[in-house]
Amino acid sequence: MGNDSLQKDVNQKDSNTSLCDVLKTDTSEIIKKLESQVPALFQNYSNLYTEYLHMFDDMFGTCYISEKEFFDKLNIDPKILNQIKENSESIKKNYLNLIDMNTKYWDAYFKMRISTIKSFDGLVHTMLESYAKTLAQFDESSNKVKDTEM
Repeated sequence: MGNDSLQKDVNQKDSNTSLCDVLKTDTSEIIKKLESQVPALFQNYSNLYTEYLHMFDDMFGTCYISEKEFFDKLNIDPKILNQIKENSESIKKNYLNLIDMNTKYWDAYFKMRISTIKSFDGLVHTMLESYAKTLAQFDESSNKVKDTEM
């Protein structure tokens, strides 16, 4: 008898399960899990770039000491150093422009995706309203047929 009542409980739970509820619950859980990971992801990127900055600061700080000890003895023409500076400035500007362009691209990309999702959501609502109206009309027609048969 214990197994029979347990089986009835399982069957009753199964019969009350809605596909929409299952999909909604599981999808929401996945999206919330992804969303909860975002702060850690940003923190990891921040930590990564902090380490890059630290490494380059150390490297170029050491380079400065070596330059004073070694390159000053070579008597490098200041025009060459100025050209290196100009080239470095040009490369830096290109990188900064690429960063700005990349940021704008991803901003536009996410706005477009959000807009697409909102449009699809509107379409789904319209389709469901139409479906509900059709079912209501079908039920109304079915009830009229049943009433005339009686």
